[in-house]
Amino acid sequence: EKSFTPPLSTFADVAKAAARSEGDHVEDVLQVLTYAKAAGYELDNIAAVETGRELLASGVIAAEKMDNLALGLRLLTAAAKAEGCAPDSGDDLVASSSSAAQRACTLIHKRAIGKACDDDNWKLAVKLLELMPKRSLTPATSVWRRVLSTCCKNEKSRKATAILLDWITLAAEGKAEKPPVAVFNTVVNTCEVCGEEGLTVKVLDVMKDTLDMQGNIITFNIALKRLAKIGNPAGCEGILIGMLNEGLEPNVVSYTTTIGACAKEGKKDPAAAYMWLQRMRTRDVQPNYHTYNTALAACLDGKLASTFLGAKIAEEMLEDAEKEITCGLKGSVNFKSALPDSYTQLLARQLMKQLRENWRSGDIDMALAKSTTRVPLLKLVDFDKTVDEARMAEIQCEVPEDERVANAEQDYEFTLLKEMHKDDHRTAMV
Repeated sequence: EKSFTPPLSTFADVAKAAARSEGDHVEDVLQVLTYAKAAGYELDNIAAVETGRELLASGVIAAEKMDNLALGLRLLTAAAKAEGCAPDSGDDLVASSSSAAQRACTLIHKRAIGKACDDDNWKLAVKLLELMPKRSLTPATSVWRRVLSTCCKNEKSRKATAILLDWITLAAEGKAEKPPVAVFNTVVNTCEVCGEEGLTVKVLDVMKDTLDMQGNIITFNIALKRLAKIGNPAGCEGILIGMLNEGLEPNVVSYTTTIGACAKEGKKDPAAAYMWLQRMRTRDVQPNYHTYNTALAACLDGKLASTFLGAKIAEEMLEDAEKEITCGLKGSVNFKSALPDSYTQLLARQLMKQLRENWRSGDIDMALAKSTTRVPLLKLVDFDKTVDEARMAEIQCEVPEDERVANAEQDYEFTLLKEMHKDDHRTAMV
């Protein structure tokens, strides 16, 4: 009979005690929720009363401790369905019921968004991010950036712009930090790629108002990409000089993009590409595997002199790779590494094929070519990138979360550069 059914407050008190405990007792909260449901209490309705919200909050806290993201989100969704919470919503009341509940809800959303971004599920990431302010949860800057980066990688320029504007609005209300320049850069790049010139101008205008700056670095980067697409290395050089005159130091993305202008199909200039490899080193900017790959691609014009230069670039890449394995690397291996990847090996094979055509046409003796020029190219193809886990831990130091997000944004810029080569020559495999 219903007279023997424990009141909801009893379930809430037991669940709260279990949620505060550590170890296996945390799982007792799930048992309490099961008993409450068996007693006739519906999880979709109990958020209408305070004791029901306390029970659901304990469930969310337990879900966070067990890293059960699906359960935590399911309980908040159930709370949102409860009627009688107006003018607030049940999930908002549950999330703000205590500092422990708010912390648990924030962590659950952050981890769920991270997983969605890792899975490249931009729709889910955006949905979870939009739910956070509605539940009185404050997204960290790293969360905003991850969602924006994921949208940009999927070329969702309008959604990325909308998220950026929401972020700026919350920042103006003092509920979030202002977006950094790199975020505007990523969104502008995406708008440019998608042909949304109106959005590009809008984002630049908003950035000027938000950060009180003209966005020179963004303007320079966009100009570099435009010139690289049409194969204008001289124009890129002018842009880099302009950056230095403005006190803006070009980074590895800037130099790689400039080298990309030398790899434009029909306008390849291996000598200029190699020159920029040397110049960036004089500015203490080290090339990574994206840079080397772009320079190698510039050498695929069929000429023997270009093959020689490609072999020289391969030697330098091998030297940097061996040094990296021997001495280690500060930062992310995937971002700053000079280790050859599958695209490097493809380019090396194509250069060896070009060398073969060179000796067949009588430009070089076959035996000489095999004993000299082909050697570094063959080493790239056969390069063993496999490193045992213990050695990899020594090579790659721990990278802070903010730096990982910034690296992801610059990786996106490299992706745009590789797409540019893909349009010219169907060899990009990375």
